[in-house]
Amino acid sequence: MLKKIDSARNYLEKHYRQFRCPTCHKEFVLNGYSLICEENHQFDLSKKGTLYFLSHSIQTEYNKKMLLHRGKMIQSGMYQPLLDKIIEAMNLTGNTLDVGCGEGSFLSELTRLGLAGGKTGFDISKDGIYLASSQPIDAFWCVADLTNLPFNDHSMDTILNIFSPSHYQEFRRVLKQDGTVIKVIPEEGYLKELRAAFYSDDREKQSYSNEKVLAKFSKEMSVISDERVTYKFEIPEVNQLDLLEMSPLEWGVSETVKQKLQKAPLREITIDVRMLIGNVSWRLH
Repeated sequence: MLKKIDSARNYLEKHYRQFRCPTCHKEFVLNGYSLICEENHQFDLSKKGTLYFLSHSIQTEYNKKMLLHRGKMIQSGMYQPLLDKIIEAMNLTGNTLDVGCGEGSFLSELTRLGLAGGKTGFDISKDGIYLASSQPIDAFWCVADLTNLPFNDHSMDTILNIFSPSHYQEFRRVLKQDGTVIKVIPEEGYLKELRAAFYSDDREKQSYSNEKVLAKFSKEMSVISDERVTYKFEIPEVNQLDLLEMSPLEWGVSETVKQKLQKAPLREITIDVRMLIGNVSWRLH
């Protein structure tokens, strides 16, 4: 079995032209286990087969513990109906970029459902990317800045933007002319049982509005599909404690509330999301 660094190098041999230097925006060449640009900026593969494209370290609260729980919930089938809809909308053999991929579970699950082609995931969380490097799929993982993507112009067929921030100027730059952005955002009922349990005495924290996010997407992209996906998910007993620590909702919760829920965890959860698909065709006319 190949070491992670050798598997990543093999991937780069086929796909290194998708990348560009985030420092000077020049082309890369692959030299050994490094990407080197015309200005001699060099980025070396780690032992885990990942690349670190940031110029400085960035602190993030998305730590290894939370991402492990998130991955277990994704693998439990919690998002299966949503993933089925996403895979139907994708170019299965094109180049896919997973924005804010975390530990890589969404890209891994989509691969299981038939996603082929080039697959790249990036996140600002080093912990997330190190975890993603253990996903059992042929993909490439890197730490990068959403506002300065290390990918060439018009290099991606699909951008996945699932529960993560967006930067539409960069999205438009890296998308092929017929490429699409698939963005998934929470609706007002998303994880409502968990919000109610965490913040039973705070109505404001129990509510959620995605109006600003929707308006921004409609302004920046040509919307070709807008679908609300809502269903109840019966949580497997083995995953009921994972749910409590899989999202930022947990960050402001008191230890008393957490302990109470650990003794009597939720058995069912509402998935209520909006799946938006957009392209840049309006800029071509």
